[in-house]
Amino acid sequence: MRISDILRVKGERVVTVSPEADVTELLTVLAEHKIGAVIVSRDGDRVDGIVSERDIVRALAARGAAVLTEPVATIQTTDVRSVTRDAALDEVERLMTERRFRHVPVIEDGALRGVVSIGDVVKFRIDELEHERSSLADYITGERA
Repeated sequence: MRISDILRVKGERVVTVSPEADVTELLTVLAEHKIGAVIVSRDGDRVDGIVSERDIVRALAARGAAVLTEPVATIQTTDVRSVTRDAALDEVERLMTERRFRHVPVIEDGALRGVVSIGDVVKFRIDELEHERSSLADYITGERA
């Protein structure tokens, strides 16, 4: 299984925020789209950084409510690990586990093509296991399509 399999189901739509947007705007974007992280991008195509709910909490704990009026660029992670559509799902699971990431951008030819979350990976694996279970049950009971 590859990341392209997840993107085929999920789609390639990516929510981005400008590095100049303030953290309050970022919070609005996260809440509006019901997501836990957003890609920081000046042009919507290249990745300048990523900001997660964890980044916001850590900044609030360190600097207080004043962080809400600061630009997103002050709290973003700039050392962003990414994968391509051809990346094996096992490889991405390992990256997320070892590096403690919940979101990984998908980049091809220098352009943002999607974001995969740990939730996407878990859902894909559950669907995969359910399909296997159903196929085995059908095989055992003799109900083949």
